[in-house]
Amino acid sequence: MDGVSKIREEELTPLVEEFYARVRADPALGPIFNDAIDDWPEHLGKLTAFWSSVMLTSGRYKGQPVPAHLKHKARITPALFERWLALWVQTTNDRMTPEAAAALQAKARRIAESLQLAMFFQLEERSAASVANAESKDAIERPGQTHG
Repeated sequence: MDGVSKIREEELTPLVEEFYARVRADPALGPIFNDAIDDWPEHLGKLTAFWSSVMLTSGRYKGQPVPAHLKHKARITPALFERWLALWVQTTNDRMTPEAAAALQAKARRIAESLQLAMFFQLEERSAASVANAESKDAIERPGQTHG
């Protein structure tokens, strides 16, 4: 039996509430989340709907995670995603069956990867393009010289 079939809708609210209580108390993640969220009860409801949608295909979530995270890009680093994932692993292991925890953890890793690609990959691409353009410009301005 797969791990998703071990997840029950009624387990998601206490899981999300406990997880974000840990996030809010975390010295690195807490300040970012606490500054970003004005209404925690409403936000926890959205996050529960999100997990219900991605794990149970309930269709309850009606939001856009990428733009929501991009608003806070200046404060978010890839290392913070790892910290978030570590807390998620800990919380899902504490609250869920091993199969359900594994399914939730795998989905969270994929979500974190997608968010990081959306947030950071374009910047790296632009930086690489800038370097390539600078090297091309340098080669045009100094013909006959080799770079290497």
